Amino acid sequence: MKFVLDMIESLKIAWNAIVANKGRGALTTLGIIIGIVAVTTTMTAFNGMQSSFRQAAGAIGADVVYVSRMPWIIMGDFFEFRNRPNLNLAEAQALEEAFKGRAIVNPTMDSRRDLRYRSTTMEAVTIIGTTEKMPIITNRMPEYGRFLMEFDVRYKKYAAVIGYEVAEDLFGTVSPINKKINIGRYTFRVAGVLEKQGGNTLGGPNFDRQVFVPISTFVKSFGGRRFTDVDIAVKSPKISNLLDLEYEVIGEMRKIRKLRPTESDNFSINKLDSLLGAFNSIVGVVVGVGLVITSIALFVGGIGVMNIMFVSVTERTREIGIRKAIGAKRRSILMQFLFESAAICLLGGLIGVAISAGIASVLTATDIMDAKISSGILVTAIVISIIVGVVAGLVPAFKGSRLDPIDALRYE
Repeated sequence: MKFVLDMIESLKIAWNAIVANKGRGALTTLGIIIGIVAVTTTMTAFNGMQSSFRQAAGAIGADVVYVSRMPWIIMGDFFEFRNRPNLNLAEAQALEEAFKGRAIVNPTMDSRRDLRYRSTTMEAVTIIGTTEKMPIITNRMPEYGRFLMEFDVRYKKYAAVIGYEVAEDLFGTVSPINKKINIGRYTFRVAGVLEKQGGNTLGGPNFDRQVFVPISTFVKSFGGRRFTDVDIAVKSPKISNLLDLEYEVIGEMRKIRKLRPTESDNFSINKLDSLLGAFNSIVGVVVGVGLVITSIALFVGGIGVMNIMFVSVTERTREIGIRKAIGAKRRSILMQFLFESAAICLLGGLIGVAISAGIASVLTATDIMDAKISSGILVTAIVISIIVGVVAGLVPAFKGSRLDPIDALRYE
């Protein structure tokens, strides 16, 4: 009970000391504010990047194996991968035959072309030639309208399904369904608009800035047979283990490409795991550097608090002597200054969290990333503020608590 009363008394004294020295307290908290803003912004940005990446990864599919000429993340000799032969539609058809009835195989080609609707133009938009199986592979569905149908692919129809950003930039508030757009020098009719997906995480693809057309039409219009590589997606509801599916795909592709047992694969198997590993590595480095910088900021802020607390102890030497003379123990003096130091840092931490919340709101409102300060980040920021305050005030508080009451009363 006595300890609780000492705490309450120490809090009152600490608060009165802060109020009596507003200017000094504001300058002292500035370093803590900067440090906490840096900490919370770094952690919030990390969470935002993770959220954006998870959202974007939904378009790739965690249960899909992709066969490509090049790996998504190149490790080793680039020229070894560059000299590989392109995948072609004949190989995609052969792989589809091999997995017939057991897995869904979907080939895609891509290129960049300018789009035009009346006087509005979009440059270098990703055009993807695909089939009606694409929504099954990626779980991406039209917001309105429809996706490509088998009919469109078989008869090489000039139908297009556009991304959300393409619809907004070309058509604004006007419905794009059945409107005609120009892709390069060819005219396509808009069949549907895909749901808003997001993306562009760490320089990745912007899934809302894509246009899907029948792969047969893509080959016919954009010279796909000669100039474009094919990517093949394989998804199997009947093979529960993704690793088993991967081994089967590798085996079938080696048969299709007539590779001898001693020859290395001249194609790559890509999965979401490879992107996750690269993302975690990159973000880990970024967050690590950010935390080092924020630690320096907090260290500097803590030094500032420590200096101010030394000044505070010196100014109140006579007060300490009076308190000790009437029976105050060392513990009470120690707690008084520790609470004052912690209160200063806590105030700075709260202000820092408020500023970080404003920054996060701006990032979210401008669609840079979905940045929200979680309760975990909030608690962490507050705890760090208090710890910095206690550590910074420990030496000055210890010095004040050990003052001799007689020497302290003589101090002028």
